[in-house]
Amino acid sequence: MKIQIINGPNLNLLGVREKSIYGDSDFETYLGKLRQQYPAIEISYYQSNVEGEIINKLHEIGFSADGIVLNAGAYTHTSIAIADAIAAIKTLVIEVHISNVYKREDFRHHSMLAANCKGVIAGFGMNSYRLAIDSLLIEEENK
Repeated sequence: MKIQIINGPNLNLLGVREKSIYGDSDFETYLGKLRQQYPAIEISYYQSNVEGEIINKLHEIGFSADGIVLNAGAYTHTSIAIADAIAAIKTLVIEVHISNVYKREDFRHHSMLAANCKGVIAGFGMNSYRLAIDSLLIEEENK
């Protein structure tokens, strides 16, 4: 099984930025733990601060990967283009958020992407990614 994780803007600063919201672990360290926990899954990782690059990555892997875990960061709330890219591909996408977006500013309460995703997982810290992978494994089993 091949799963692609895509992180959007400012998520390259995990472990450095707003630790009270995002924690003090960088993503690469957490990614290593995920790969150890799921040795039978090929987990690829991509991060970009650029909307078009995220769209290009979705197009590139959206017909070959078994699942996509997407944390689009602030683009979640603004990007019709990323929403359209998700709708255009065949691979299931799980939207994730490290923080509970519903406990934050009002503008974060709406996702432009959610309607085109299989589901949304938010508020479980870095474990939101693990929960998304588990949900993709369940989807695979139910095929």
